[in-house]
Amino acid sequence: MNGSEAALPVTMVLVFGTGLISFLGFRSPALVDRYLFDSQRILRGGEYQRTVTSAFFHADLGHLFFNLFSLYSFAQGIEILYGGGTLLMIYFCSILGGSAFSLWIHRREEYRALGASGGVCGVIYAAIFLLPGSSVYLFFIPIPIPAAVYAVVFLVVSIWGIRSRFGNIGHDAHVGGALVGLLVTAIAFPGVILAQPLLFLLVMAISVGLLVWLVRRDRKS
Repeated sequence: MNGSEAALPVTMVLVFGTGLISFLGFRSPALVDRYLFDSQRILRGGEYQRTVTSAFFHADLGHLFFNLFSLYSFAQGIEILYGGGTLLMIYFCSILGGSAFSLWIHRREEYRALGASGGVCGVIYAAIFLLPGSSVYLFFIPIPIPAAVYAVVFLVVSIWGIRSRFGNIGHDAHVGGALVGLLVTAIAFPGVILAQPLLFLLVMAISVGLLVWLVRRDRKS
């Protein structure tokens, strides 16, 4: 993200806390199994804490880096301008929204997943409106990437992951998290949405379109 301010405490706690717990999970498959998203353990066993705890574990280093880099890039700007409470509200509402969406999509099957994708995607999509004009710098690309473009790429990767069912990564949660992040932002800060109504409608249309596609795919399966 553009800007010279250092990341504030909430951002760093989320990034380093998730990184530490994920590394513990890399060393202990039993720990991961105890806390990852498991559709049937949640629905049949009432282990609803998994809808949140699964966000603190990741499949591998690449998965962890991608999520934490994306979270750091956008979360710090939201915290600086709107406060840590706003960041936490968007992040955890998006995690719950992504988990709820995945739970509904996979309610009839055994489905296990992990990762902070829902919360991260919610933060990214909220940042499009809360941080207008923001961008991301990737170390292997010498030019800034606009937040809106990065958000679309993030969802494209998710679509590929959903179609291929690659790994135990919670790709479905990206869509749910993005949609909830947008809705929370619209409710909490209607002014920033009204300032960019066409962009909001476009992003909502993409998210809802993906939601409809996933529902239809689920009915055919």
